[in-house]
Amino acid sequence: MINVFVLQNGRLNQVPIESRADLENVAPVWVDLTDPNDDERAWVKTIYGVILPGEDEVKDIEASARYYEAENGDLHLRTDFLLEEDDGPSRVVTVAFILARKMLFSVHTDDLPVFRLVRMRARSRPGSIADYMDVLLDLYATDAEYSADALEGIYQHLEEVSGLVLQKEFTDKDAADALNAIAREEDLNGRIRRNMMDTRRAVSFLMRGRLLNAEQFEEARQILRDIESLDGHTSFLFDKINFLMDATVGFININQNKIIKIFSVASVAFLPPTLIASIYGMNFKAFPELEWQYGYPLALTLMLVSMISPVWVFLRRGWLK
Repeated sequence: MINVFVLQNGRLNQVPIESRADLENVAPVWVDLTDPNDDERAWVKTIYGVILPGEDEVKDIEASARYYEAENGDLHLRTDFLLEEDDGPSRVVTVAFILARKMLFSVHTDDLPVFRLVRMRARSRPGSIADYMDVLLDLYATDAEYSADALEGIYQHLEEVSGLVLQKEFTDKDAADALNAIAREEDLNGRIRRNMMDTRRAVSFLMRGRLLNAEQFEEARQILRDIESLDGHTSFLFDKINFLMDATVGFININQNKIIKIFSVASVAFLPPTLIASIYGMNFKAFPELEWQYGYPLALTLMLVSMISPVWVFLRRGWLK
């Protein structure tokens, strides 16, 4: 899918593109391609002279492959954007940006909420965008806001986990639910941190390359300050996640120790009866109680008393609580 946006009075207006002729008749400031097909790639190459990178090229992690200037002067950037999904775990989508002929080209495999939010804001805030570089900086700034919202969601979810872990009765099912929730939030927090680190690298590259005017340079510095503040939040959340993980594992060990304690008490309680039964089960001919009328009831009584006595002692001392 190809989305083309033209700049009119500081607003991004989307132009419907159904054919190559439609693309040739507009002067876009931003060409956004979501999982483009071969025809759409050919249109961009023929009309604008821009070769869109393939999926394997987008995933390269080396700095030389993520931020560079091509021989024809086009500027290439690769940036990660966070994508949260209701029906599955969060993930990171890498977007390829190409700055050429005073236009911004973006290529990605999924429709991202950050991109939708930028388009919506640009339509409702006239004068907020002056050129293609403003679009790129607005994407980075909105990405930082989106990550901040995701961090707030982690805060809320971890509070729910805290209430679960610190409740009076903590069952094995509660422990499993808590571990699952903690692992999910830890994964999301890590992705946010990675996302912010990648955005910082991209913005710093633009600032070092002197590609921004004075106003854009100040906006880029504000984006870096926002990212710096988010780093502190992710560090705090990692500490909280580690605490909840340790607390959960500690309660699991306590529950396991309770089970082991029950088995230990049972073994101690049944040891004396076993000893008595073993003695009276010996097959010696000269056995004192062998012909005694009350020998069998006495043996049963001794076994019962010897079993109850240690349990009663444990209860009196509070060892079974």
